[in-house]
This record gives sequence, structure tokens and C-alpha cells, in this order.
Amino acid sequence: MQERSFVLFDRDIVLKADGSMPEFSEFEKIKAENPVLEYFEEKQTGIKVLGLSSVEKLGDAYKTIPLREFFAQNSDNDDIKFQVFRGKSLLNWRVSHNFCHKCGKKLDEHPLLTARICPECKTISFPHIEPCIIVLVTKGDKILLARHAQRNQDIYACIAGFIEAGESAEHAVEREIFEETGIKVKNIQYRGSQSWPFPDQLMLGFTAEWASGDIVLQKEELTDAQWFDRNNCPASPKPGSIAYQLIHGEI
Repeated sequence: MQERSFVLFDRDIVLKADGSMPEFSEFEKIKAENPVLEYFEEKQTGIKVLGLSSVEKLGDAYKTIPLREFFAQNSDNDDIKFQVFRGKSLLNWRVSHNFCHKCGKKLDEHPLLTARICPECKTISFPHIEPCIIVLVTKGDKILLARHAQRNQDIYACIAGFIEAGESAEHAVEREIFEETGIKVKNIQYRGSQSWPFPDQLMLGFTAEWASGDIVLQKEELTDAQWFDRNNCPASPKPGSIAYQLIHGEI
């Protein structure tokens, strides 16, 4: 796998003004001249990740774009997607997990694993992953899309939610759809998965068929939900996301 260096800021990635990724020499210059939130390397996956706490000193030679846009631009490059997904996920984890959850001591780097270890009680802390389901529901030729209350984008997307303790993924599909829309589903089929580091989700993609019920919104979660023609959808997620793949029948 090719070695790559990523410069990240919040939910954005730093690129050169022409849209290409910084070369290694530029990476080191950015690291020296900007406030660093976190820096790490992982030899087995070929990544170097620099997290910045500010981009005010970057200058006109660089620009930032949302990571979601970067994913869309590289939707056909599995290697770069894996590396940047992993880099962002590990950056989130390293910034937020500095102390032992058992005894409160500051954690050390584990000498062999991608993990941190407590020097006092020897508890090992691994990167955190939150499993979620995302599901496209069909009713004949129509698909169910919803506008989510918590999204910062005015788009329609699939029903999604976290898997709760004790649940199977299929149970979570049934529960989330019923809780958010009042609909019962059948023929739940697994379609694929995707890392989604905002901050640490693993999205498990499903399709399901409408079985019964009319749409009744859980207004804390959704502002709207409707049945749409797959070929005449409202604004929806961009390429690079598993939601896009489900909506457009790519998986």
C-alpha cells in the first residue's frame, strides 16, 4: 500500500491550492509552522496523520475541503479511502482517549499494538468503534428517504441509527425504522459496510421491504419522510458514502 500523509482539521482535509495532496516536504513544513493537535504514524498501513488545531497560518498555497467531499472525489480508490478513514478515526480516538478509564492515569503508547496502555493498572485501550445500521426501505418501485433533524445538511437520506446493547443488526433495523417512521419491514438483507469517522461509526448497510404501516414521524429525529421514485430523488448523499450506494442500487 502506498505511503500517504494526511493533514486534517476538524471535519476537513488540507490540500494544496490545486487540489492535490501535500508532498512529504510540505507536510513537514505545515507541521512546523502550524498549531498541532496530534501527530502520529502507522507503518503497517502507510499513513502519517497531522491533526491541526487551527488553519489560520496555512496561507494561500493550501485550502481545506470537507472530508465528505474528499471521499466523493476518491470514491473509486479503495486504498486512499481506507487510509483516510483510518487516519481520521485514529485521530479522533487519540485526541479523546488520553486517560485510563479504570484508574485515571495518563495513558502511554502501547509498544506493539495500535492501542494505549495504562502505566499503573496495565489496562489496554483500543480504538473505539460504534456500530450503526443504515437501511433503504422499498415499497414497490418507491424508496423511503427522510430528512434528519440533527443533520447540518438539507438532504434526504436513508434511515440510520446506532445498534444498542444486546441487539443484532437486523433487530436494530426493525427498531430504528419503526421508532422513526412507524413502519414495519420484512426481508431485511445485508448489503455492505463502510467506516464513517464522524467520529467513529462503522455503518452496516441493509435493504428492507415495507410490510405495513403509514409514515408517522418521530419528530425528535426526523423533519420529513416520504416515498420517492428512485430516479427522481430530492437532494441526497454524495458519492463516496454507503447511503449513496444504497439509494442508487450500487450494492
